Amino acid sequence: MPVSSRGRSSCVFTSITAALLILASAAILSPRLAAAQAPGPEVCKNCHLEKYDTFVASKHGVKSDPRTPANRGACALCHGDGTAHVKAGGGRGVGGIVNPGSKTVAADAKNGTCLTCHQGGKRIHWAGSTHATRDTACVSCHQVHTTHDRVRDKATQTDVCFTCHKDKRAEINRPSRHPIQEGKVVCSDCHNPHGTAGPALLVRDSVNDTCYQCHMEKRGPFVRPHNPATEDCAICHNPHGSTNAVLLKSRVPFLCQQCHEPTSHRGQIASRTATSTSAGTLARGCLNCHTNIHGTNNPANISNERTFRR
Repeated sequence: MPVSSRGRSSCVFTSITAALLILASAAILSPRLAAAQAPGPEVCKNCHLEKYDTFVASKHGVKSDPRTPANRGACALCHGDGTAHVKAGGGRGVGGIVNPGSKTVAADAKNGTCLTCHQGGKRIHWAGSTHATRDTACVSCHQVHTTHDRVRDKATQTDVCFTCHKDKRAEINRPSRHPIQEGKVVCSDCHNPHGTAGPALLVRDSVNDTCYQCHMEKRGPFVRPHNPATEDCAICHNPHGSTNAVLLKSRVPFLCQQCHEPTSHRGQIASRTATSTSAGTLARGCLNCHTNIHGTNNPANISNERTFRR
């Protein structure tokens, strides 16, 4: 008996619906099958319970954030497919498992794992930076399996940096210093350890621009600027600490005489072999008169109390 066109359409619709249902069922089941075949974090925690607990409690284990490893493969995202590792019964490096904390793994290989997700932004200058070229690994500073990464906490960050930069630890304990010990200033306020376009991993493109983040009154513009002050603050100041007042590298007037040759009263007052007998300069320092050392906006004072006489 011939089937009507309406009947044929109904059959076609039924067949398509059945096919779609089969495909949908396969799509739903396939992740479950894959999960059953490849070991997940629940399998890993059988041996690595401590690491699993700290992973779940860390930022990497936040399920509500789609960017985290918890939603992108969990343990396998950083450590690799652990199928062979589980079948072999575990062991360090067994089954091609990756351990970023291992001393036998090259720094580039360790960092490559982290850079899979942590690209761009403040890390855009990592390639070619001082830390990268000196084989510094991310895990040398950062703690991954923890709820408290010490280098990201202002209270403990400097201790991590001082592990390598021991000379800076001594400098911040000098009488004149930034309030680093009090936790008001930390290394990352001035430096970007992941690399920058400026010198010394500074967060800005120059020393002065970095200093002006806090010392805005020194920016100017001034009608009569002091050239060293506009060129580089570090010419006169040691930002990490000094035994001289206001972080100066040397005591006045000896600091001033590095640029201002010892002539007139400058040479007399700063003489290391004899003291001046001039009534105008006896027992006086440069800053007693030259108070606007960074610059002045007074056009009448052609040399800031003759500080800038050429």
